[in-house]
Amino acid sequence: MQRSELLNIIESGETSKVQFKLEFSNQDKIAAEIIAMSNAKGGIIIFGVEDKTGGIIGLDYDSLQSIGNRMGAVASDLVKPQVYITTEVVCVDINAAKKNLLLVYIDEGAAKPYKDNNGTIWIKQGADKRKLTDNSEIMRLFQQSGMAYVDEMCIANTSSADVNKDKVNDYVKHLLHSHDENEITLNDTLYQNLNIIRKSNLTLGGLLFFAKNPQAARPAFCVKAISFVGNSIGSSTYRDSRDIMGTLPVLFQESILFFKQNLKHMQKGQNFNKPGILEISEIALEELVQNALIHRDYTKNAPVRLMIFDNRIEIVSPGSLPNSLTVENIKMGNATVRNNLVASYASNSKLMKYRGFGSGIIRAVNEQPNIELVNDTDGMQFIVRIPREQVL
Repeated sequence: MQRSELLNIIESGETSKVQFKLEFSNQDKIAAEIIAMSNAKGGIIIFGVEDKTGGIIGLDYDSLQSIGNRMGAVASDLVKPQVYITTEVVCVDINAAKKNLLLVYIDEGAAKPYKDNNGTIWIKQGADKRKLTDNSEIMRLFQQSGMAYVDEMCIANTSSADVNKDKVNDYVKHLLHSHDENEITLNDTLYQNLNIIRKSNLTLGGLLFFAKNPQAARPAFCVKAISFVGNSIGSSTYRDSRDIMGTLPVLFQESILFFKQNLKHMQKGQNFNKPGILEISEIALEELVQNALIHRDYTKNAPVRLMIFDNRIEIVSPGSLPNSLTVENIKMGNATVRNNLVASYASNSKLMKYRGFGSGIIRAVNEQPNIELVNDTDGMQFIVRIPREQVL
């Protein structure tokens, strides 16, 4: 790391990815810090800096060697599963005196959740850390490492009686490319083969795609759509407000309908006698709404939000990007399937236009180049913003 960059980091203070330590004090606390960073987005521990003031004190040669060795031992012996750290010594000039600092780099872990020898899971809470005890948050860490898929979990107090047989029948016919007018034989065996049911309960994916009323079991898994007057989410007036309920295909179709009914249709070079074209690309909206519904984090008990303001629209889906994905690499077609069942059902549904190639964001950006994508890791949400043309 460049000296100037390091000084800027220290001057900015501690964050969820930067921690200061004057010296190596307590190995259990150091292990907890490594664990918390590994369970989050990684980070740097800088030794030789006072954590309260950010004052740069520096380390002598013996301290640099000792702390480096002890950090390696902690990462190997006190973190489960063990993590691999890298270290770097950077010399900075402070008041004409040279000060050596030890930087310990911790990557985001690929085998979350990490824990200490007592089985305690630590996660970041801003610049601090805390113990993790909430089951849904623990499941989120398993999901991020690819060790569990939330949409395959069973939903308590549900059964085959909650399945909409017509939806399953249509899905199977489309899956088999069948034009037979007779209905498919529907029973628990078929539901289990399709992973709609497991151990007599609906899976979350089965609930979201095939239930008579998915929101009866998961009320928050809906779409909240509002067209505001003005440009603030705090506005007390709106033009349209809807709570969209139903299966994912219904949520998709009704969400697109909401945009069509609340956005302007404009003349964009077409003949006067032809209908207006939606001010924002319909293809882009379809791709973005599908991504919000299919790839959202279902460990978060929150709805997808669609918001229309006078100067922009926003599509907000619960959960930031998974597995080290960034805005830059999803624009290049990189993708990680967070919800296996949901993605599978969507790709085989005649009611959705999802293909699962990782090309949806590329297609949306090509259709609507002024899209802004925001991966909000602090708020644990993914935000899409598209400016609107100001029409007098």
